[in-house]
Amino acid sequence: MSGANLQVDENGRLRHFLTVEGLHRGLLVEIMDTAESFLGVVEQSVKKVPLLRGKTIVNLFFEASTRTRTTFELAAKRLSADVLNINVDASATVKGETLLDTLRNLEAMHCDMFVVRHADSGTAHFFARHAAPHVSVINAGDGRHAHPTQALLDMLTIRRHKGGFDRLRVVIVGDILHSRVARSQIRALNLLGAGEVRVVAPHTLLPVRAETLGVRVFHDLEAGIRDADVIIMLRLQHERMRGALLPSEHEYFRLFGLTAERLTLAAPEAIVMHPGPINRGVEIDSQVADGAHSVILEQVHYGIAVRMAVMSLAMHRRIPAPEAREAGAEREIG
Repeated sequence: MSGANLQVDENGRLRHFLTVEGLHRGLLVEIMDTAESFLGVVEQSVKKVPLLRGKTIVNLFFEASTRTRTTFELAAKRLSADVLNINVDASATVKGETLLDTLRNLEAMHCDMFVVRHADSGTAHFFARHAAPHVSVINAGDGRHAHPTQALLDMLTIRRHKGGFDRLRVVIVGDILHSRVARSQIRALNLLGAGEVRVVAPHTLLPVRAETLGVRVFHDLEAGIRDADVIIMLRLQHERMRGALLPSEHEYFRLFGLTAERLTLAAPEAIVMHPGPINRGVEIDSQVADGAHSVILEQVHYGIAVRMAVMSLAMHRRIPAPEAREAGAEREIG
């Protein structure tokens, strides 16, 4: 389910952003480069550009997510779009309306983009396959499958701190089995040419044949993070677990929790990341989460710029030149 043909138009430009899988390296770099340009916007006193003025973007979240939904909303508003947040708990889908009917009704309201988050893998692809030609769909997380904008904001964070990817040892620690973020991160890192991608987890929290994802597998945290340049910690996805996969959270932290002492095994300039929400004392110690190596809050900051970039590119837009921006002008991509 790569969705590559769905995601780009006949000219190779982004139309939907559903998964990293099937995309080419140049498109990921373009998203990051565009996001870099937007970082200046989000740091200005007036944090808006008129690129999506007159467009309507719908945040359609069937799963709760304060941070992701908020950053998508901020990103859309900073592009001057109108934003509609659908309260799914009170929506017609709860009353039996199908996803297709929901899509058609929103399209009838002349909406231009859907940001979709759903517990079932493939929901964003479903919307993209059935959406009208002018509508773009952004995947904000579907089941265990993908979370592409999170992966790209993580890649931007790494690039800004490390410059490139080819010499990096990147380690992802935690619940790999249930994490859509991990899957998207692994694909992005391999596509961008990371020197080595490792995963560290107990056997019960790894997918079968995890090596086929393009990673080295470790079951010992200290061995896995040794000489690492980037350490990405993941939370335990209790809501997706079936059965007792761990003895206890206390035991998990004892074996796989990142502490200041363990962090000394990594490279001296290593950075520590976490897609959030953080469970302190479960996968990461507060001393590390708030310490000098942590770039967790930077990830949130860069997330707004990356989502602005994805939205603008998917709507076939480009950031205006500085002089045009002051005049409120804009220019089309291509």
